[in-house]
Amino acid sequence: MRSAPSKQLRYIFLVASGATPESGRPEYWDGTILWATPEDVSSVEGYWLQDTRRKITAEGYASCGTSLAPPDSIILTKRAPIGQLALLAKEACSNQGCLLLTPRAAGDTRFFYYWLSAQADHLQVLGRGSTFMELSSDDLKSLQVPHPGSENQSAIANYLDRETSQIDKLVKSKECLLELLAEKQKTFIMSAVITGLNSAGLRDSGVSWLGGIPKNWETRRLAWLFRERDERGEPDLPLLEVSINSGVALREFSDDRIESTAADFNTYKVARKGDIVFNKMRMWQGAVGVAPQDGLVSPDYVVAAPTGNMSPDYAGLLFRTGSFSAECARRSHGIVWDRLRLYWEEFRDIEVPLPPAGAQADIVNKIANESKKLQAVYAATERTIALLKERRAALIGAAVTGEIDVETVA
Repeated sequence: MRSAPSKQLRYIFLVASGATPESGRPEYWDGTILWATPEDVSSVEGYWLQDTRRKITAEGYASCGTSLAPPDSIILTKRAPIGQLALLAKEACSNQGCLLLTPRAAGDTRFFYYWLSAQADHLQVLGRGSTFMELSSDDLKSLQVPHPGSENQSAIANYLDRETSQIDKLVKSKECLLELLAEKQKTFIMSAVITGLNSAGLRDSGVSWLGGIPKNWETRRLAWLFRERDERGEPDLPLLEVSINSGVALREFSDDRIESTAADFNTYKVARKGDIVFNKMRMWQGAVGVAPQDGLVSPDYVVAAPTGNMSPDYAGLLFRTGSFSAECARRSHGIVWDRLRLYWEEFRDIEVPLPPAGAQADIVNKIANESKKLQAVYAATERTIALLKERRAALIGAAVTGEIDVETVA
C-alpha cells in the first residue's frame, strides 16, 4: 500500500475547546448533558467514551460557551496530560482541558484516533506554557494527517482493532501478574513479621490488631522500644522524605541544603541513620520507613530513635504492614479521613510484637531474599509490558502511514 495523501487536520476536523459552568450555580449541574474532563478520558477502557463523571444542564451548557460534539467525534486532552484521547459514543461537551474534534465529512474516525494515538510524543513536544504545558488548537490544526479513502480508513481501523486487542489482552494479563506479585509480597511480609517464619505454636497476643503470635515472642508498647528524637539545626545534612511506596529516601534534589540563615532552618528535624521516620498526616497510609543515613526531615514528620530490643530493619517492615497502618488510622485524629494525624503520644502507646533478636534477623533476611526473587520477576514482567506497548505503537504507526498493507496481512 502506498503512502496516503495528507491534509492539515483543520480540513478534516472542526476543533473546539471546552468550558466549565460556574461551580456555585447548582442549576447548572447534575443535568443530562455529558461533560467530559481529562479524568474521564484517561479512565476510558478501549476507545469509546460512554459516560462522564459529571453532567450539566441545558442552562449550564448555555452559560459557559462549551460546544457539543456528535457521536464518533474525537476528544483529546490538551493538558494534564497532553494527548490522551477517546471516541465519543454519545453526544458530549467538555471542559477547557480537552479539545473536541468533529469530522467535517464522512469517514472512519477510528483511523484518525489511531493516528493521533501514534503522535503522543509529538503532541507533548508541541505543548507550551510557563505554569503548565498546554496544546493549542492552532498547533493541533496545523498537523499534517494521512488521509486515505474512507474504505482504506475502515480497513486499517479494523486491522488495528484486531491486532491491538490481542496486544492489549497480553498487557492486561501481565499487569494482573504485577498486581498478584505485589499482593504476594505484602502478604508474605505481614505474615512473617507478625506470626514468624514458622506459624506453628501460636498463642493469643492479647492485642486486638495482632491476633496470634509465636509462643516465644513478647509484646511491648512502642514507648519501651523508641524515644522521640527532637534534634534541630544541622544545615549540612541532606534532606530526606518519606514515601508511601518506598519508605525514607534522599529527597530528589538531595544536593540542596537548607541555608543556615533561613528562618525555617530550626524547624527541620534531624533523623539519624536507623531512626524510624513517619509523616504524621500519612502514617496510616504507610508513609513510614527507616532513615538510610543522617539527614533532615520536615517538621511534619515524627522521628523515633530505637532504645530497646527491636531492630530498625524489623520495625520498618512491621510498621509498613496493612494491619499496623489500620491500627495507626484508628488512633489518628482529624475532622475528615484524609486529614488524619498520628502524633507521638498515640504512636508510643501502640503495642507491638517483639520477637527474639535472632528471630528478627532471620525474618529480615528471609524477606530480603524473597523480595529479591519477586523483584526479578517483577522487573522482567515490566520489561515485557514495555516491549508490548512499543510493539503496539510501532504497529499503529506503520499501519496508519501505509507501511503495512492491511489487505495482504488480513
